[in-house]
Amino acid sequence: MSQNLEILAQQIGAILGERVVELKNALGELTLTVRAADYLEVATTLRDHPELKLEQLIDLCGVDYSDYGNGGREGPRFAVVSHLLSVSKNWRLRLKVFAADDDFPCVASVTPVWNSANWFEREAFDMYGVIFDGHNDLRRILTDYGFIGHPMRKDFPVSGHVEMRYDAEQKRVVYQPVTIEPREITPRIIREDKYGGL
Repeated sequence: MSQNLEILAQQIGAILGERVVELKNALGELTLTVRAADYLEVATTLRDHPELKLEQLIDLCGVDYSDYGNGGREGPRFAVVSHLLSVSKNWRLRLKVFAADDDFPCVASVTPVWNSANWFEREAFDMYGVIFDGHNDLRRILTDYGFIGHPMRKDFPVSGHVEMRYDAEQKRVVYQPVTIEPREITPRIIREDKYGGL
């Protein structure tokens, strides 16, 4: 572990104490796992504490662990993973929180802490169905408003039954049954004797 990561790990352990579920160093990156009940408080502490100063949220995404390790994993299905950066301290941290309920995954919104989380949380809601409690504009961002389901979930069907397109004659979006027929395509390979001038 690099010296920076050692210092960060020691500071997190001392400052957060029992709120740390797991603090793991893998492949040169530090991952902090916390309980959903402590998530917002921990996020605020990570940003505001003078010894941590993780001022920036770089990324936030949802994760579906239902088939992780070929289905042999025990525990909650959905997680939210955030990547944080401290410009002043020159270190990074991955913050992970698991939603307590698989049927209704819900964690606190961190938009009051880092306003850059706004669209990331909307994407995680849209793709995984994770509800962010306290988000002031939680609506779909990548799929259509009438879309049913969450396409990044492992149990989402690979092929849909309805497609959406814009109809120029009707001047509106229309929904219709999928018209794509499944087929197998064999690529055509062209070989040239003097390819590339050789």
